[in-house]
Amino acid sequence: MTESKHKQSAPVQGTTLAVDGYRLPRRVFLFCLIAELSFVVLDALINFAKWSSYGPVRRLFNIAREDSLANWFMATQTFVVALVIWLIFFVHRSRRQDDPGITTKKIAAWGFLAVFFTYMAADDGALIHERMGSVFEKMYPPSKSSAADGFFGWLQAVFPSYEWHLVILPLFVAAGLFMLIFLWREFAERKTRVLLLLSAGFMGTAVLLDFFEGLRSAHPWNVYAWIWKALELKKYTVKHFARSLEEFLEMLAISVLLMLFLRHLVQTVGTRLAVELRLPGVQR
Repeated sequence: MTESKHKQSAPVQGTTLAVDGYRLPRRVFLFCLIAELSFVVLDALINFAKWSSYGPVRRLFNIAREDSLANWFMATQTFVVALVIWLIFFVHRSRRQDDPGITTKKIAAWGFLAVFFTYMAADDGALIHERMGSVFEKMYPPSKSSAADGFFGWLQAVFPSYEWHLVILPLFVAAGLFMLIFLWREFAERKTRVLLLLSAGFMGTAVLLDFFEGLRSAHPWNVYAWIWKALELKKYTVKHFARSLEEFLEMLAISVLLMLFLRHLVQTVGTRLAVELRLPGVQR
């Protein structure tokens, strides 16, 4: 009994994890970039060039598939971005009383971005926007007459690409514009703002490529059809590498944002971020 009481009353040492944040954002970005370029190369060699004769292996490295390693990396990377933004949110909220520049609106904006990127990570992993597009298609079958079958059925009939562009994309665009406006004010450095615009450009280009992918081969806007006809390439070749470029640009856009958010976190807390892990009630 005495020994048990002695063990319970023994002091517990706190654990401090110190992260040197000066070079962290750039190193994280380089790691992500190398991984993303590797996915592109592995897809071209193992999947497209069929260096492996096993279909499951080729599908694992097929960057165009939603069950590939590249898609897992994209979802994980987006979730890490969400975690970094949550850290920024909690840091700002903890300093609210001491810093008059940290307003309720500012904290709410960071909270919104944290929730948005948390959802985006889930969306990448569970294909939420694609499935919502499929639900929309079943709810409102395409119709050439808006009067007979409703506006949404007519809208789906005249829209030439994927249904999710009609249902979810407007919400993504609105959230993206909010993020651009808010972060433009938060990020004062010119280089940081340029990188922010580049990230938006990468993501916008990826969405545009996805729009072209959803077009029928005979559609006059189908750029892919122009390419495979002009260069006498196979349809699959053009569409596959266009999809590879699309996925790479999406991952690159998130990598740039991860670097920017890490840099902002470091600038907010200083060059070192200390995370203390303690048991409740234990004092150092």
